[in-house]
Amino acid sequence: MDRIKLVFLTLSLFMTDFPNLPNLIHWAIPFFALAVLVEVILSARAKSKAYEAKDALSSIAMGLGNVLIDLLNKALIFGAYYWVYQFHFFEFGFGILAWIFCFFAEDFSYYWFHRASHSIRFFWASHVIHHSSQNYTLATALRQTWTGKTTGAFLFWMWMPLLGFHPIMIFFLQSISLLYQFWIHTELIKKMPAWFEYFFNTPSHHRVHHGSDTEYLDRNHAGVLVIWDRMFGTFVEEKHKPTYGLTENIHSHNPFIIATHEWWSMIKDVRKYPQYALGYIFKPPGWSHDGSRKTSKQMRDQIKKNK
Repeated sequence: MDRIKLVFLTLSLFMTDFPNLPNLIHWAIPFFALAVLVEVILSARAKSKAYEAKDALSSIAMGLGNVLIDLLNKALIFGAYYWVYQFHFFEFGFGILAWIFCFFAEDFSYYWFHRASHSIRFFWASHVIHHSSQNYTLATALRQTWTGKTTGAFLFWMWMPLLGFHPIMIFFLQSISLLYQFWIHTELIKKMPAWFEYFFNTPSHHRVHHGSDTEYLDRNHAGVLVIWDRMFGTFVEEKHKPTYGLTENIHSHNPFIIATHEWWSMIKDVRKYPQYALGYIFKPPGWSHDGSRKTSKQMRDQIKKNK
């Protein structure tokens, strides 16, 4: 085994929760806590009302729950990647070009996972947690799902080990993507330089993503690179301050309600209308068989029609 592969094999141990070895995200927890504290202080000095104690605490609770649940999930998913990797088509190795291609492939996969999480209710039931806060702070970044990996989110990356990207590389870059996305959950940074705004996901772009305004719904799904949104028609510029949260907010700070409310709502729909079960599970959030509710596309179409 060459030295480069040995280095990243060692890193993989730190990312897959082997006994007595910390996860890379776990290492970042003190940084997350410090950054949130700094933002609280700066927001208070600016007399901003961005932080609400109960909301921030529920976000932190969701983040801690996500870390604990992922202790098991990550090991299982890493094993699944390794199993698929046995049948890979190409041998990319660990060279610089392989890492560059893997970075783009991982970010591309994240874009489609994220987009699907807004267009398929089954995946939205997990992802909605991240959008349930009506505030937009670094604490909001910690509001993570408890059910996402368990219900198949990892399948969007499964093509990568099959193609030939080593699971070590995939896990490492997934962690880097998650760490990158922490800092963009803030209102304190208005705009980055124009060239940066064009290529990368920024606080401005991601504020749009968290908006419940009709024109902002299901837009800017980027992880690190915003080029995918520009390429596939889901990019929208921030034109006004978004109204954060959901189109129908849940008004609860109970972590268990936050984590499961959409799952229960979906189950109720399926039980009430079993003949439309597939629609209520796999069609976009807001879909209804009788038109009593609206998807984001239907809401936008209605606005255009009324103009």
